[in-house]
Amino acid sequence: MPNDTEKSLPVALELRLQDADHRMYSPSAGRNAEPILNVFKRLLRGKVLEIGCGTGEHAVSFAEAMPGLCWLPTDPDAASRASTASWIRFKALTNVLSPLDVDASAAIWDVEALAPFDAVVSINMVHIAPWAATLGLLKGAGRVLGGGGLLCLYGPFLHNGVHNAPSNAAFDASLKERNPSWGLRDIAELEDLAGPSGLELSEIIDMPANNRLLVFHRCG
Repeated sequence: MPNDTEKSLPVALELRLQDADHRMYSPSAGRNAEPILNVFKRLLRGKVLEIGCGTGEHAVSFAEAMPGLCWLPTDPDAASRASTASWIRFKALTNVLSPLDVDASAAIWDVEALAPFDAVVSINMVHIAPWAATLGLLKGAGRVLGGGGLLCLYGPFLHNGVHNAPSNAAFDASLKERNPSWGLRDIAELEDLAGPSGLELSEIIDMPANNRLLVFHRCG
């Protein structure tokens, strides 16, 4: 029969894995967190769903600065979820929930039982994901947002087929070379596609480094 030490090893190993530091760092997240936060302080209230949390740095930064929020980060990438979970533990935050596995392109999101949300946030995701993820994000936000809820998209965008900077045009071309399903999305097209999901574009906010923050609100 196993002795007490042998029986305790699986539990000890599990605890070590849970306590392991999987934090990842993104230079862009460090640069853009403050300007995004300055806008979010005006816009966000209540329960926020983040699609594509990446390293988790944004989730903990915004939740720490706005303790009245309840922030639910999600990402289909296991390493990103592990990083986010480590950031939550490192910051000892109680208003950020454990990250969940959500694929934006899925017909049904696993978090829909937790709806309605007051806001859905996606930062630097739609241009480095297949077009199906953008379509799914718009449809999913329409399903999980309560009336008057907000969908906030941050990143580089075209508008009516025009780039707002030569650097963004070059970035767009490089993304498409890496993956033909990637690339900067057009605000006008997003606005048209959001309508059937009950979403209306209410603000286009210019941000540093030629980025924009798009704010859609859920009608009804």
